[in-house]
Amino acid sequence: MTALVRPSRLAPGARVAVVAPSGPVSEERLEAGLDILRGWDLDPVVAPHVRDRHGELGYLAGTDADRAADLQNAWCDPSVAAVLCARGGYGVQRIVDLLDWEAMRAAGPKVFVGFSDPTVLHQAFATRLGLVTLYGPAAAGADFVKNTRTQEHLRATLFDPESVRTVRAAPGGGALVPGRARGFTLGGCLALLATDLGTLHAPAGARGGLLVIEDVGEQAYRVDRMLTQLLRSGWLDGVAGIALGSWSDCGPYEKLRPVFVDRLGALGVPVVEEFGFGHCEGALTIPLGVAAELDADAGTLTLDEPALR
Repeated sequence: MTALVRPSRLAPGARVAVVAPSGPVSEERLEAGLDILRGWDLDPVVAPHVRDRHGELGYLAGTDADRAADLQNAWCDPSVAAVLCARGGYGVQRIVDLLDWEAMRAAGPKVFVGFSDPTVLHQAFATRLGLVTLYGPAAAGADFVKNTRTQEHLRATLFDPESVRTVRAAPGGGALVPGRARGFTLGGCLALLATDLGTLHAPAGARGGLLVIEDVGEQAYRVDRMLTQLLRSGWLDGVAGIALGSWSDCGPYEKLRPVFVDRLGALGVPVVEEFGFGHCEGALTIPLGVAAELDADAGTLTLDEPALR
């Protein structure tokens, strides 16, 4: 993997667009998230279809065409410095092939923030646009609107990225497999990485990379199945190190831990567990596409340079 372009950090007064490429959005949480962004002296604008709900497929925030148009128009708007996803859910895979990637490339680099279902967009922004992105909280997400740690880590990443060049695992996080490794960060939600295999926008593999993965609502055997799919496809061949984030609603962690030992331990690379990003309280923002060092014993991910210029 080669170095990706780092977008510019945000400055007070910057305009940021909030889009809903996946599931429908809670109006109450959306307004709370907008208030937080305004409190950071940002100028948030809500894309036209963020409050929509698909008439027949209620798990989608509006039609595929409208969700794709919101994202593309926000990205191509020269007044917008960052695009933030309102939430995850499901739906990005339905729109990623509707986007005009040449037009988005011509629009130039800007900040993209999202997690969970937008994993598909993180991969596409890396492969199609060559951009560093931020695997961070949803602007209308429950954790973002309620948790100060989540808010402050994203805020620091956006405005003062030097201050968070070292990302430290949450209390209780540490080495599942000890050691240090270097590489470029990549990854996201495990289910989306597995589902995205072989598609036009997915990276060919994690060779030489530091893989960050997490998920929500998946039983241990399903986590096993997805990791096995990545292993059997060769996608994990040559991975340099792995950071495991949150596994909320995936059952007791003591039942998941043996799965990670069994499926990942034989790779012979450092693995950090319970790092504290993804679907959890106080979720950290993890830059994707940056050169870094993972120290499993110390529970740290240290970026070679700030995520944003």
